[in-house]
Amino acid sequence: MPVTQLKEFLDKNKVKYVSIRHSTAYTAQEIAASAHVKGRSMAKTVIVKIDGKIAMAVLPAKYQIDLDSLKKSCKAAAVELAREEEFSHLFQGCETGAMPPFGNIYGFPVYADETLKKDEEIAFNACSHTELIQIPYKDFERLAKPKFCKFSVLL
Repeated sequence: MPVTQLKEFLDKNKVKYVSIRHSTAYTAQEIAASAHVKGRSMAKTVIVKIDGKIAMAVLPAKYQIDLDSLKKSCKAAAVELAREEEFSHLFQGCETGAMPPFGNIYGFPVYADETLKKDEEIAFNACSHTELIQIPYKDFERLAKPKFCKFSVLL
């Protein structure tokens, strides 16, 4: 989903958003700093495999994923980070590592860490390492339909 399709998706669903261009950055913390967005409202999307199936785990930039906690929350036998070669081809039009947190659009389940609920807004990569989108948190929840659980630890 290229950024134009992402914006069309948001427009179609009547979501008010802000598009923010920033200097090239690759980590969620760098992106938040570059775009002047609070680290706790900047969400990063981590691609995982839950019992061998691709899924998205979405958590705040200043947190780290705890795979054991995600495994327990999902009642899964196995949870691991997906390798780039296992998922990069699944997100046409997106730079690797810059996928927006709407796995449901791609047919993947979305798991969101409960700490994301603390902010009124959420910002995320817009398919590139130079643009992000900020939307009201309630709209993310409405569109992504994530399963909420606790699977992160503060860095």
